[in-house]
Amino acid sequence: MTSRFRISLKHKTKSPKSSIQKRSSQSDRSGVSLKSDQSRNPDINFKERKSFAEKSDNKDVPHFPSKKHKNAVFKMLKRTVISLVKNELKKFKKLLSPDYPQCSEREEEDDEDQTNVRDAVLKITLHVLRKMNQTDLANTLQTKLTPMSHQVLKSSLREKYNRIHEGISMQGKTTLLHEIYTELYITEGGSGEVSIQHEVRQIETTSWTPETTEAPIKCNDIFKSLPGQNKPIRTVLTKGVAGIGKTIAVQKFILDWAEGKDNQDVHFIFPLPFRELNLMKEKMISLMELLHQFFTELRLANCDEYKITFILDGLDECRLPLDFQNNDILCDVTESASVDVLLTNLIKGNLLPSALLWITSRPAAASQIPPECVDQVTEVRGFNDPQKDEYFRKRISDQSLANRIITHVKSSRSLYIMCHIPVFCWISATVLQRMLSEAESAKIPKTLTQMFTHFLIYQIKLRSQKYQENIDTDLQQTTESIFSLGKLAFQQLEKGNLIFYEEDLRECGIDVREVSVYSGLCTQIFREEFGLYLGKVYSFVHLSFQEFLAALFKFLSLILKPTKHFKLFSSTMTDLLKREVDRALESENGHLDLYLRFLLGLSLESNQHLIQGLLTHTGNLCLINKQKIIKYLKEKIKDNPSPEKSINLFHCLNELNDHSLVQEVQAYLKETGPSGLSGVKLSPAQWSALGFVLLNSEEELDEFKLSKYDQSEECLLRLLPVVRASRKAELCDSNLTEKSCSALASVISSNSSSLAELDISNNNLQDSGVKLLCTGLKNPQCKLEALQLSNCCITEDGCAALASALRRNLSYLRKLNLSDNTLGDPGVNLLSDLLEDPQCKLSKLYLRNCSIGEEGCAAVASALTSNPSNLRELNLGMNKPENSGVKMLSHLLENQNCKLEKLQFYHFRTREMVLPIQYSTATTRATTTPNHPM
Repeated sequence: MTSRFRISLKHKTKSPKSSIQKRSSQSDRSGVSLKSDQSRNPDINFKERKSFAEKSDNKDVPHFPSKKHKNAVFKMLKRTVISLVKNELKKFKKLLSPDYPQCSEREEEDDEDQTNVRDAVLKITLHVLRKMNQTDLANTLQTKLTPMSHQVLKSSLREKYNRIHEGISMQGKTTLLHEIYTELYITEGGSGEVSIQHEVRQIETTSWTPETTEAPIKCNDIFKSLPGQNKPIRTVLTKGVAGIGKTIAVQKFILDWAEGKDNQDVHFIFPLPFRELNLMKEKMISLMELLHQFFTELRLANCDEYKITFILDGLDECRLPLDFQNNDILCDVTESASVDVLLTNLIKGNLLPSALLWITSRPAAASQIPPECVDQVTEVRGFNDPQKDEYFRKRISDQSLANRIITHVKSSRSLYIMCHIPVFCWISATVLQRMLSEAESAKIPKTLTQMFTHFLIYQIKLRSQKYQENIDTDLQQTTESIFSLGKLAFQQLEKGNLIFYEEDLRECGIDVREVSVYSGLCTQIFREEFGLYLGKVYSFVHLSFQEFLAALFKFLSLILKPTKHFKLFSSTMTDLLKREVDRALESENGHLDLYLRFLLGLSLESNQHLIQGLLTHTGNLCLINKQKIIKYLKEKIKDNPSPEKSINLFHCLNELNDHSLVQEVQAYLKETGPSGLSGVKLSPAQWSALGFVLLNSEEELDEFKLSKYDQSEECLLRLLPVVRASRKAELCDSNLTEKSCSALASVISSNSSSLAELDISNNNLQDSGVKLLCTGLKNPQCKLEALQLSNCCITEDGCAALASALRRNLSYLRKLNLSDNTLGDPGVNLLSDLLEDPQCKLSKLYLRNCSIGEEGCAAVASALTSNPSNLRELNLGMNKPENSGVKMLSHLLENQNCKLEKLQFYHFRTREMVLPIQYSTATTRATTTPNHPM
């Protein structure tokens, strides 16, 4: 940053002598001031090139000063600058004293020139301190010299973020954040690629993922580089499904800064939620004006001098185009533009390139930010199992009751999985605390539909008591409210919206003046909370509750069809449910999965009894042929090849209280154990049931062996979700084909996959199968660490595809076994090119019996000589390296840079060379052992 304090030596019309004398007298009096006209001029001008003769002709232009005169000027300049710097350094030293009062040094009244001097000296001082590795001292000094608005902003944010709002932000119960905050499980999140998978599916796959595979990140360390990263981090994109805790993590980050606990090197934090930026989309405004509108107490003239963090929360709620390709470039924080242009330039780094940015988003919207604009991607995975228990114990003061709730939630696997989402923990705590403490006669909910139905009932009753001072619920008004909210949920769900505005509510017949009383049902955010009124934004407490209301809306439309409310559906309930099952199965991303579960759950007589108590409708229940629906679901499980969709159909059966398929498999497993299934021919539906049982068992999935069950492609495809959830998969000798390779490629390229080791040796995959597998290997999401492909009929062609895929994703693979394939010298040459890449992380490479000759051995030796890389173990046994190949490999071992710890190879040409050579860096000498297969 350039200093605002500059000295000018431009010539004026006064004579040099008089000018110097005047400046000298001023300097002698003050010792620290340079307030002559020259010193006020911002530029140094040494560009005059006219000859002495030309200047003599112009009487208005003074002569060049003599050498003696210039020396006098610079001598005085040196003395004055030193005096200025000394004075400021004395003040800085005093400011850093522990006895110095906590008020900001900026409170002192300085004239403009003195302020400029201080800014210039401060910049030099900070630069030198950081060069001296005195970063903490530099940060402290800079913080103490920040404007008073720094402390005012901290105070404002501290007041705003110290409480957590559960339900509606204005009328809901509030709790001090530090009393209930439970550390969230945040990990490195891979790339910012789009995820179209339904968020409940993502939660379920997350629940099966072992937590040990990735190191957790604390929210206050979000801008710190991860191990192995050297580049500075400017922009962090944090992904997470709805309600998983992204906004709470942001709140904790801000509160800890405002309370002086963490990230104190940051001078200003500006939270700018997208849901509120939407309300300014029509405005033309500069970045500085935008900040002053959001933070009215802010008095900041220039952002460039301070370390600033912007937090853009809720990218998925953004209704701005974010046109990174076509928006104008903007670099001036005082220049007006649309909010969309401001944001794209801020994210790209054109505006305030030194500022830090934290962007949060649901996975489906993350791709709106170009990858080149993001330095680190993280993912909030909500609560792990111990954190779920911790939340309930913090939320509920009666520890005996808290333990009962934890025990009940754990008894239902579907509920326990959903408790990865903090919002669902709150919903469960709200319902179960009331039901278990009040000893209600109603059945304690065990399914999602039951839990959400009770939550709806509780909130409606609470609304009646709180706002109408009436214990009895007004059924007419309640019916109208449920239908209005249901219609809103249904319409917005079809549009993919989680937030909506007043015009959306009016379209559904909702009186915006009454929305705030739907405590817990609809969250209303008033901008007055933040010191500025921009408008109102609405959302349901969670996407899952929106889906529940949407299902309730569609279900009740049949019951109330003769009434004035809705005439949308005219078929019987059984036919409707069948059609909805088909619609859900046709959905590629599973966006109707949870909606279908709720719809089927609501068809149960017991759940209809609960809902009927809130409605004016008192007629007969809408009974369905339950067994007919169950039979239809089982047929779909049998016929549907997608294991993920089959898993959801089992959840649907669970909502209908049918566990027959699962119980069949559980009984068999209990009788024989998992090994008892080896060779047993189960039906497709039973294999799918087995997958559901394995995934929902409490045992952690670590190693999956197909030989335990049935070594067939059909069994593998049915149990694919189990493979995805396991850390290691052994699929040897299983008659796998290209179809399996394609399926496994989708597994290893999935961000939710836990698979780190894959062994598919002794399968006739051929080059075509390997090429399909490579589509997953080259995906940046692939985190496979070990791959074994021995004896898979791979040739040079397949090896080329493999080398190409691995070159595009070198980050994770450590072990590669291609033994007993016909790679030949051309194939090994391609692998050698891979070994030369400094980014290659391979530590073990097995190429036993791969038809490798002298040329291939030479290529490997050359690659490891030019780049010792990370390779520690190399097996070239059962190949024909010839004498020259042996010599090259021997010379490789003599290279001091060689990091190989174990090298194995055989030579068949001469009898005296028929010995394997093993080289160990531990003994630093070569040893030989008798020749035998390895």
